[in-house]
Amino acid sequence: MEQYNKRVDAYIAECKDFAKPILLHLRKLVHQASPEFTEAIKWSCPFFEHNGPVCQMAAFKEHCAFGFWQAAIMDDPDNILKREEKNAGSIGRITSLEDLPADEILIKYIRQALSLNKAGIKAPSRAKTLNEKTELAVPDYFIEALARNVEASVHFDKFSPSQRKEYVTWLEEAKTETTRNKRLETAMEWISEGKSRHWKYK
Repeated sequence: MEQYNKRVDAYIAECKDFAKPILLHLRKLVHQASPEFTEAIKWSCPFFEHNGPVCQMAAFKEHCAFGFWQAAIMDDPDNILKREEKNAGSIGRITSLEDLPADEILIKYIRQALSLNKAGIKAPSRAKTLNEKTELAVPDYFIEALARNVEASVHFDKFSPSQRKEYVTWLEEAKTETTRNKRLETAMEWISEGKSRHWKYK
């Protein structure tokens, strides 16, 4: 893995104008926190890794998100982690640079997240079934995508068993990884808006 990845450059270049300075600043802070980070695109979003995912960022239609892979077990001395709010990311909706915590605070949290990976400490994995009554087997990549997007996770949990199954089936029927990733990106956007798989036809 490269420290800087051209696919991340391309991702940022394709984002809306409001998102570009936010993503560039977050990327700069991650590498300022440690030169050990490498970059990758996973689930259609930029990830920063060392011994596995540490943090990630994403741009949506009207906001950006920045999340920590191990947010559930991180210390939060500066009270910046929005664990209970319906937002896509660990620090809430980001619409401008002013929405970000101070640089020194964010760098401190990035280093804390990195230290967890270095120590091999991991948050407990979510169950393969999001609702025991439905006994729906949700694939790991979908569970992990939902875990990174609280908005989508909240809506998905409220869906009926048939609505959840429609999304899982759609993703699992993809013939290639490229198709699956594209469907996953679309699914996360729709679910974040509370839309069912076949919302266009209702």
